[in-house]
Amino acid sequence: MSHSVAAHAIDDNGSFWKSRPGYKPILLLIALSVFVFLVVIPPPQSMLDLVNKENPPGAALQKGTKTLVESVNKKLRPDDAPAHGGEHKEVVKLTEKEVAQVGKVTLAIFGLVVFLWATETLPLGATDILVAVMLYLFGILPLEEISKSYMQDAVFFIFGILAVAVGVSKTGLDKRIGLLLLSRIKSAKAFAFIFFPAIAMSASFLSEHALVALLIPVLLGVYKVSCKMYGFDKDRALGVFLLLGLCLAANHGGPGSPAAGGRNAIMVGYLTGAGYPISFLEWMKYGFPFVPVMGFIIGLFMYMVVKPKFKVQGINPSEVVRLEVAKMPKFGGREAIMAVILVILVACWIILGEEFGLGGPTLYAVMAMFLTKILTWDDIQDGVAFDVVGLYAAACAMGVALKFSGGALWMAQVFVDVLPDFLVKGDNLTLGVSLATGTMTNFMSDGATVASLGPIFLPMSELTGVHVWKIGLACAFSSSFANAMIVGTPNNAIAFAMGRDPETGERLLTVMDFLKYGGAITILAWLVLWFWTIFGYWRWMSWPTLG
Repeated sequence: MSHSVAAHAIDDNGSFWKSRPGYKPILLLIALSVFVFLVVIPPPQSMLDLVNKENPPGAALQKGTKTLVESVNKKLRPDDAPAHGGEHKEVVKLTEKEVAQVGKVTLAIFGLVVFLWATETLPLGATDILVAVMLYLFGILPLEEISKSYMQDAVFFIFGILAVAVGVSKTGLDKRIGLLLLSRIKSAKAFAFIFFPAIAMSASFLSEHALVALLIPVLLGVYKVSCKMYGFDKDRALGVFLLLGLCLAANHGGPGSPAAGGRNAIMVGYLTGAGYPISFLEWMKYGFPFVPVMGFIIGLFMYMVVKPKFKVQGINPSEVVRLEVAKMPKFGGREAIMAVILVILVACWIILGEEFGLGGPTLYAVMAMFLTKILTWDDIQDGVAFDVVGLYAAACAMGVALKFSGGALWMAQVFVDVLPDFLVKGDNLTLGVSLATGTMTNFMSDGATVASLGPIFLPMSELTGVHVWKIGLACAFSSSFANAMIVGTPNNAIAFAMGRDPETGERLLTVMDFLKYGGAITILAWLVLWFWTIFGYWRWMSWPTLG
């Protein structure tokens, strides 16, 4: 009986080998074959050398250890671990080859899940779970460490901000916020050349993730009303223009100030620790001019490449939002309560963010919405894309594993080693730094990328005679170029999760949109960084004598 049911299911859904969204067996078979090959081959000599090197720059060593061999053994094979039966026996330590194998397998898992996420060979949620399964199956991290790595501040923040966005949208507060921000944006051209640069500059000082999460419901309303005005059920190009453009503009606010994100705080800490501290205003002097120019370039790209694909004849965000607000009741009630919660939340992010993180205050806001009956659990289930929250949690877990095993450090060193000679000499070193950082940040969190690459690149300033601030800033700035992969930054995950048609629930952004348009923007960001910043106004600015 069960066999006939299975056969009937296969007949209903097509051949077992037929690809469909969330299930692409041929790609899965290819990916697993490559993964098995990478696991079986021996680790390269460079990885063996790395695990034996004492105090390698950028390594996340356990306290009291000097090499990755000692560090990995201390966590995976601690001396005080009881053997089976409760008896304490001598612990068999991992050899240098086995520790290098841990790093290699971690990188293989990383490559596998990035491929699965990018191609959606499996459902996103299934790949999220697969990360934990693989890390446990291959003994990369202890089970309790895997659990902790999934439950990081950024994950709680993404869940919380998606829930807050549901509350903002449900009460109609998003429309009033939209009226405030879009009142003078009356065309696609104004949206591209005024709104995008303004968002980029705002993201230099405010939480870029919050900006994206709060504005997407507004833009979804603009999207739907614009489609209906011209008689279309959907216009995916318009959705890409509005939502992905917002996300990309917010991504590039990072270079504007140290307040733009944790990655900048990490670099400030590295520079201070190295004896070359940089102030808030000094950072802004070298970084902020990049932001409006890049915001304009993003607007130009989206207007020239995506705008011609519109089905609708035009958009007038200010008029759309004004009409929506006119239909709403007078400000008050739950909308006013939601506004108070939102203002307090933003204040907590600004005042307490550095010490308490972003996730805690955001969860407080979610509870406040439950207590004031703004949200129900059904609203959370319907409005929050838990598979995307899980995606970022799994990406955080991969980041922890890569850092602990030395896989991230080895990958960073490989990036540096493959750079042509002319990119590691003189001021050209800043180009090599930006290429390596901008590439890695699309696959790892920006903070983890700066944490891994900063200690490698900063000491190179003395060898090449390049000002250490130039290297540090080039590294930090290009960590904002996480445009091509959903896992690169919470902005991308939030936009992907929330970017659904308000009526049908159909996704307006795909993984390929990030790869195609986001990848192109990353290339443009490199060019702006090199020719406008590094070889542009930096040439005419004074650099303090350090030493």
